[in-house]
Amino acid sequence: MSTVLLTFNQAPEARRAIEALERSSQRERLEIIVVDCGSGDEGPQLDTHYPGIHLMRLPHHLGASKAMNIAVRTAKADLVFFLSPYVEVGPQTVAALAAQLEEGASLAAVCPLLVDEEGKPVPQSFADPLGSESVAVEFPGADSIFADYPTREALLVRKSFLRSMNYFDERFGEFGADLDLAMQIRRAAKKVRVYPDIRATRHPGADPLQADPLAEADRIAGVSALIGKYQGFFAGFRYRMVAILKALVRFDLKLASLLMQGQKLDGSQAG
Repeated sequence: MSTVLLTFNQAPEARRAIEALERSSQRERLEIIVVDCGSGDEGPQLDTHYPGIHLMRLPHHLGASKAMNIAVRTAKADLVFFLSPYVEVGPQTVAALAAQLEEGASLAAVCPLLVDEEGKPVPQSFADPLGSESVAVEFPGADSIFADYPTREALLVRKSFLRSMNYFDERFGEFGADLDLAMQIRRAAKKVRVYPDIRATRHPGADPLQADPLAEADRIAGVSALIGKYQGFFAGFRYRMVAILKALVRFDLKLASLLMQGQKLDGSQAG
């Protein structure tokens, strides 16, 4: 099994996540791939502390879609576990998830239940297919439940499924790849299950790209591309135009300019 951990100026969080993975049962079967997205902290040197990981150093932030594609194409295993630096797995988490996925022929992916430091469920699924709001999964006494739109914070997926969809659509940049994956899973009549007895702790932490106008422009471009893919070009175009108008109304000229140019995190321009 291969774990993919994307990090950007999150070295302390990445260390905690890696150390938890290192304590996993069947560690010898686990490949840990850490993709550093051009961090300015200690992230690019994590392999000096953890020689058992495979550290991939990107020259700058290319967005989650490209970073995940680079990692997945490198991954050796048939199962790929996407993990946030803020998520700490237990010793049995990864092995238990793998067992569930290997036994479920109708499943494309599985997730642990994400809980906070007090053991309470935290958001890990998007509220709707084309929105950014995430919500906690509710379990009315069930041993597992289907998740329609899980986030990529703790998601174990079959590599064969990622290959069948030609990996992640890189138009989405930093935002939207996990929602697109969920939509592709539904289109293929496959399922994603969350297991409340298999848990991982989601520690609090701010988005390192928060308040970055370029990251916000990239996010809006990603949402626009997602809407355009599933609701048509003009719906996606309209979303982008509304975002530009809102930026102009609040005199956020920097964001408006980035949106009009279609600038993205990876240095490219959205179509």
